[in-house]
Amino acid sequence: MKLLAGNSNRTLAQAIADHLDMPLTRAQVKRFADNEVFAMIEENVRGEDVFVIQSTSYPANDNLMELLIMIDALVRASAKRITAVMPYYGYARQDRKTDGRTPISAKLVANLVTRAGADRVLTMDLHAGQIQGFFDIPTDNLVATPVLARDIKQHYAKGAELMVVSPDVGGVVRARSLAKRLDADLAIVDKRRPRAGESEVMNIIGDVEGRRCILFDDIVDSGGTLVNAARALIDRGAVEVSAYISHGVLSGPAVSRVAGGPLKELVITDSIEQPDEVLNCSKIRRVSVAPLIGEAIRRIANEESVSKLFD
Repeated sequence: MKLLAGNSNRTLAQAIADHLDMPLTRAQVKRFADNEVFAMIEENVRGEDVFVIQSTSYPANDNLMELLIMIDALVRASAKRITAVMPYYGYARQDRKTDGRTPISAKLVANLVTRAGADRVLTMDLHAGQIQGFFDIPTDNLVATPVLARDIKQHYAKGAELMVVSPDVGGVVRARSLAKRLDADLAIVDKRRPRAGESEVMNIIGDVEGRRCILFDDIVDSGGTLVNAARALIDRGAVEVSAYISHGVLSGPAVSRVAGGPLKELVITDSIEQPDEVLNCSKIRRVSVAPLIGEAIRRIANEESVSKLFD
């Protein structure tokens, strides 16, 4: 077994390698003068089971091309099996036609990864579970819920006042899973989007008065939805509001919104490499999913069950 990493999240890749007590495979992944991607594997991988660790986060197109070119290099180097490990799967929010003459980009990315030569995909908290069906190769979708649930138990004493909140109707199944693990009640934020990137809270389903609320979702992008939901919960009588999110995209004004907003804290995983602005924000904290992904890699390499990690 060999581990290969691109440039999108070297810190997580190294943490996964440390968990598995093995080195990252030596490789060059760099740019030519015109910004074309070049990759060269500097170790023999013939007949090897290779895991390529690469989140397709910002800059999404560059990181996606790095992944595709690394996979192609491995195919041409006669690797036995290639698993694309994508802790964050970019383009996942474009999983259906939202209007006439629009693409389903999540399916296009799946086609690209498959045609490049990947034999398997390992990812985490897909925005929509049906994206697994976009691939014609085995696809494992890990969930960060057990990791985040453990962190909540460590930092928030269980009490009758703890309540898990889904920031929209579409995330109810995800939030209910966390609430079950915490033996907590569930509330839902009813919102609408007047346009892309904006949201308005219409109603809160559930009694949040006097509760310590945990907003739970898969992606935080510009932060508008979270901040609006937190403000609405406080207005309805919540004592405090924190947020636990799998993927911290945190684009545009997200960090300033979190820093200056009503959230007590925002907890994200390390599925995406973060800039200093995020790392230095006192309201943003990260938990590592390296052990989770590392154990999944070990189980795949040993032909063991991955689904047991969800228990």
